[in-house]
Amino acid sequence: MAFTLDTPLGELLDHPQARPIIDKYVPGLVESPMVGMLKGMTINMVLSMPQAIQLGITKDKAEQMLAEVNKRLG
Repeated sequence: MAFTLDTPLGELLDHPQARPIIDKYVPGLVESPMVGMLKGMTINMVLSMPQAIQLGITKDKAEQMLAEVNKRLG
């Protein structure tokens, strides 16, 4: 199953191989105190929050990250 913008962030974080890719595109997110709150949200939901900009998450970055994750896990 490919990850999409409608995938809950927690599902993506559950894959150990995806974590370094997430950290590459959004440094610090994996260790952020906010990650617990964000795990149940889809990536699209996270993108709609003002905090996404503070964390450095943009739609372009999320799409690039997902493409790399899907390529690596596929």
